[in-house]
Amino acid sequence: MGLLDWLTKKRKPLSKMTRQELRQQELLLEKERNLLLRRIEKLGRDKQVLFERGAKEKTPEVRRALAQEFEMKTTEQLMVSRQLNIRTKEMVTVARLRMLRENAERAEQVGDRIGMIGGRDLMTLTRLIENDAVTAEMYQERLDELLRVGAGVDEGRTGLSQAGQAVLDIWNRVDRGQITDVAEAFDEADRRVREQKSAAEA
Repeated sequence: MGLLDWLTKKRKPLSKMTRQELRQQELLLEKERNLLLRRIEKLGRDKQVLFERGAKEKTPEVRRALAQEFEMKTTEQLMVSRQLNIRTKEMVTVARLRMLRENAERAEQVGDRIGMIGGRDLMTLTRLIENDAVTAEMYQERLDELLRVGAGVDEGRTGLSQAGQAVLDIWNRVDRGQITDVAEAFDEADRRVREQKSAAEA
């Protein structure tokens, strides 16, 4: 089911839901998203075990079987990742609509528009949600443009702030071997996040 059908053709479309009902939908999507995330994490751990086992295995037949299993788990991981990307974008959509509902006095209601989303906008969002190449962060930026909601609003739930990006950057440095001590990396991440938060509050 595409976003347009999901928004307008359910027993009770999102456009007719109260703030509380939107919050319930958001929590359901968040639950599904967390299940998918845990599945991806488990597949990653399973792959690591398989890889380490294959590195020690000397029997060619066993190695081939392990390689096939590694490939299957990678395929499943990619499929689940696509589902996770979709669920994340759907959750972002519901969260934004909930915010508009909470701020209804500032959200113009024009005809059959949902907040500030018109039919053409819904078609655009549908294509973005179904496009695997569009990440959740890219989708959020586009959704914020359509809703005319600042990209920084509620970013703690739906996107990355500068502080969050700093943590990602440090993890990437660990991946590249630029930081070898995990404790040192944690201290650096904690320091940078605290600095970003202090600067935002100043």
